[in-house]
Amino acid sequence: MIETIITIISVLLTVAFFTIAERKLLASIQRRRGPNVVGFWGTLQAFADGLKLLLKEVIVPIRAN
Repeated sequence: MIETIITIISVLLTVAFFTIAERKLLASIQRRRGPNVVGFWGTLQAFADGLKLLLKEVIVPIRAN
């Protein structure tokens, strides 16, 4: 149980930091400001994206198949 939780948390943190690296790389390629303005070196941006994804409301039409 503990090993599973540690594995999940480590994978989520790894994905978050890869997202930061990707955004910074794309920002430098496109010569624009990256996620540097949120938190310390953009670290809060990935957590904000994850929180937004978790809290997103799923809307399903009533009469949809």
